[in-house]
Amino acid sequence: MDRLIVLTILVTFSFLTACSKDSKEPKSHLHKHEKQKSYYTCSMHPQIKENKPGKCPICHMNLTKIEIDNDSSDLEIASKIEKDVWQCQNFPEVTSEKEDVCPMDGTPMVKRKKENIAAKVVAKVRLRKAQLKHFSPEFFPVTTMKMNKKIRLLGSVLQSEEKESNIPARIDGRIEKVYVKSTGSFVKKGDPVVELYSPKLITAGEEYILAKKSSTRSKSKEFKDLLRQSKERLRRWGIDDKQFESWYKNGEVPKQITIFSPNTGIVRKRNATVGKYFKEGQNFFELSDLSDVWVEMDVYEFDSSLVKIGQEVKLEFSSLPGEIINGEIDFINPVLDSKSRTLKIRATIKNPHGKLKPGMVANAVLNVSLEGEPFVVPRSAIIDTGKRKVVWVQVNNKEFRAKTILAGIESEGYVEVKEGLMEGEKVVIEGNFLLDAQAQLFGGYEEMVGQK
Repeated sequence: MDRLIVLTILVTFSFLTACSKDSKEPKSHLHKHEKQKSYYTCSMHPQIKENKPGKCPICHMNLTKIEIDNDSSDLEIASKIEKDVWQCQNFPEVTSEKEDVCPMDGTPMVKRKKENIAAKVVAKVRLRKAQLKHFSPEFFPVTTMKMNKKIRLLGSVLQSEEKESNIPARIDGRIEKVYVKSTGSFVKKGDPVVELYSPKLITAGEEYILAKKSSTRSKSKEFKDLLRQSKERLRRWGIDDKQFESWYKNGEVPKQITIFSPNTGIVRKRNATVGKYFKEGQNFFELSDLSDVWVEMDVYEFDSSLVKIGQEVKLEFSSLPGEIINGEIDFINPVLDSKSRTLKIRATIKNPHGKLKPGMVANAVLNVSLEGEPFVVPRSAIIDTGKRKVVWVQVNNKEFRAKTILAGIESEGYVEVKEGLMEGEKVVIEGNFLLDAQAQLFGGYEEMVGQK
């Protein structure tokens, strides 16, 4: 009888224990499923989300089941304050976490400007094991870098306005002969250009001959002053000493007086023709001196702030293959062209042999060294939506976060990050578009309406 009672108690205990285990299993099972949220969506219209299977109300395709791991926390604003860092003024790569003296040159260290104070996390993706098998991202740690930018420009050769000159008529007269045949002719200083008939000039020449004869016969001061004045008058009218000395030797002034060029250059405009009467101040010829030429270049608006007076520019011309000519920016137009959205800049270069002609095309490279050492990421890490720039950052092996950044200058495949990232954070440079697609498919982007 006692045995029967003990047996009954054991069976009852076993049953209760089994029931207790069975009752706990569903709770554990339910808890496991609570970690996952599922819904049904259309592969063509991901905005459709239903809590049961069916067909898409837009295209009538069968809805696909989507499961999301909700083990991670909600979207958040990550506000990380960068630590104070001091750096050497002349050696910015040497830093310290406390105020100190630079070990390189002994000067006081200065506090580095804080950057990237806050970063907004706009999406978060947590990958499941099955997804990780097919996901092989590449990362780049956010770092500082000295940036150099190459700006490629297209320019053209122009005549230097500083080198433009004229051969003017310094006294009234009629052209009797023209030595310069056409525009484009090269004229050197001292070359004969025209023969001029000028009664006024002839009279001045005769006065010189008389003044010199009188001065030779008499050594009085009055005759010497008269001779000096007559010489100065002829020189002002373009007659050189050799000419009026030869008049004195011959004893007469020729009816046609040769005018010589006071300048060197290429004839840009030929006004002198036989029989044409010129008044004082009118130009026989207009010249351009091509010993120095201008190269005018167009800089796009987004690069215009980087251009400064004195920067060196390297120039190549199709007419001079294999030859690089160095120039220096000496003029920046203060006004931007509103139609082309470009800024005109100019360099003056030497052209001693006249190989460069106005109108020739120049390919230019302007090397700009940017100040400081900003945080940078590769261009491939940034997803530009047009309204904001997003990068994906690794939190751990399974979790990734999308952060908005304020991007600066781009150079040689790297982009300056002014705000949004901290030094050392690992950004995704290969696979970030897959994370972006995952976030969009699951509706994981925050404030997406009207922004992407």
